[in-house]
Amino acid sequence: MNRINQKLAEDKKLLSIYFTAGYPSLLDTKTIIQDLEKSGVDMIEIGLPFSDPLADGPTIQESSTAALKNGMTTNILFEQLADIRASVNIPLIIMGYFNPMMQYGVDAFCAKCKEIGIDGLIIPDLPVAEYHEHYQATFEKYGLINVFLITPQTSDERIQFIDSVSNGFIYMVSSASVTGSTSGFGNTQETYFNRIANMNLKSPQIVGFGISDNETFTQATKTGKGAIIGSAFIKHLTNNGVETIGDFIKSIR
Repeated sequence: MNRINQKLAEDKKLLSIYFTAGYPSLLDTKTIIQDLEKSGVDMIEIGLPFSDPLADGPTIQESSTAALKNGMTTNILFEQLADIRASVNIPLIIMGYFNPMMQYGVDAFCAKCKEIGIDGLIIPDLPVAEYHEHYQATFEKYGLINVFLITPQTSDERIQFIDSVSNGFIYMVSSASVTGSTSGFGNTQETYFNRIANMNLKSPQIVGFGISDNETFTQATKTGKGAIIGSAFIKHLTNNGVETIGDFIKSIR
């Protein structure tokens, strides 16, 4: 069974952390992953930096720009993760845009992910219909879970379709804005959370965007299976360095 599915089956609310590979420095990637697992994180999303990250707010955009300047590439990321499964057991997901994956070759990219022990991919700019028609068989051939995003504006019909082709979890974007742009959840988000919960989807939902502390983690996981923190963690790395990762995780739950 895929590690993501194993983790989703656990009787707990899950904490997933996103960070940009190659940030703050090029060689931090592996250390950050190892320290996150030691700190009790359930899943890790490894951001593959891209020059035009449309869904990301300023914090992640700046970390992507810095990582690219540091020299991070797809090949270097794969090299850094070559032996990651010798020390890390929790699910690892690569989150990135489709263009670098197409340049690498989709089949070759997926094969490399399987080889090094990546469990899934999140590709915000790959439409679900395009995936279903052209790439689902490739992903499944290499045992990779593809995670789709939904927002408060996503129609029930589209959500049902996403649910039908998903074999892991659904990334539930808390708002229609970019990452890192909200502080706390209001009535609009609460209504949205309840709307999705009442749809009784087969795929668990993990909430992202706007999660930054214990309060928002608790709110997001009231109806969802877990929550994803990205911008707040990257800000912590920027301000405090990689040595204090455990302190940040302790502050969340």
